[in-house]
Parts: sequence; structure tokens; C-alpha cells
Amino acid sequence: MIGRARLSERYFARHANEVAVSLIGVVLLVNGVGGRIVETESYDPEDPASHSYLYRRTARNAVMFERPGLAYVYRSYGLHWCLNFVCRGGSAVLIRALEPVEALAAMQRRRATKDLRKLCAGPGRLCQALAVDGSLNGASLLAKPFALYRRHGDVEIVSGPRIGISKAREALRRFGEKDSPFLSRRFSPGAQAVGRQPLLRK
Repeated sequence: MIGRARLSERYFARHANEVAVSLIGVVLLVNGVGGRIVETESYDPEDPASHSYLYRRTARNAVMFERPGLAYVYRSYGLHWCLNFVCRGGSAVLIRALEPVEALAAMQRRRATKDLRKLCAGPGRLCQALAVDGSLNGASLLAKPFALYRRHGDVEIVSGPRIGISKAREALRRFGEKDSPFLSRRFSPGAQAVGRQPLLRK
């Protein structure tokens, strides 16, 4: 990772859709463990599926209304942790899957599997592999234990309906690297092409 440029607060101070797309291919590390982001979902206050819908601030979602570039971590259905990146104005991006790259042994130990495709394929698996829990809620993504590095080169991205929600299921706000074997779930053959995204300089 030496020589790679890190992200800035400005990077996150945009609409969640923009951030969700641009995060594909970005390297995410937590205490040196992680890999390339290959799947995301976006949420904002005008989205019925969002915790911040209609700009309602609660004890649970308060971090979503703070400055961009913070981690929003919550437990889903009381079962597993989910890691989100706070964007502007009460919006956030859920990190759904990584391509494991760094410290594979640590991830395999935490997940009790050597199958690389099952280490970080899904929000809960990802958080378990990276040891992310509620203690990181509100932590800066721009400081330890997090490290985020801009992607190298272009990446081909597709979008489709989000997974595991009951509201606004038809919204094409799930984004992923086309044909990546590390997705939590494959996109349908008719997935909408977002296009080949160049390296973002922000």
C-alpha cells in the first residue's frame, strides 16, 4: 500500500450514490486487515429504506447527521454488524463486500474458513473478518484503525436492486464490480451498467 494516496473528508462530502460508485475498487483496511471494496449500497434521507428517512435523527442514526467521513456501525436484526461510510446530509454508504487482499490469515481465523470468497462477501462477514463492531461507531475513516486508499486504474461497475430490505427494493442503489467473484450476490444478467469509472481525484 506504500505510495497510494488516501481519501479525504471532501471525498465523502457528496451524494451517497456518487460515493457508493466511486468506492468500488478503493482499498479498505482496519488495523491493516482488509482489501478492495467490490460492492456497496447507498442510502439518504429521501430514501424510505434509509435509517435517516425524512431526516429523522435518533440515538441510533445520529452519526449519519455528523460530518462526512465517519463510520456508522450498527447491528442488523441483532445478529451482525454493518459498516457504513457517512456522506453529506444524513446519507451513508453500506460496505457490502471486499476482495480480500491484506492479512488473509487473520480474516480466515476470525471467519473460521479458508474460502476466500466467503471471507468478506456480505456486510456481516466483512465486519467479522475485519473485527468491526459498535466500538467503531462514529470513528473517523481518515484515522487509525481505518485506512482508505484510492483505487488504481479503471473499474467496470454495474448497479441493481438492493438486498435484504423491505422498502424501496426496486431502487438501483446497489453497486458492484462487474463479474467479481467476491460479491455477496451476483448481479442479474440485466444489471444496469454504470460504466467504466476512471480514477477519481478528490
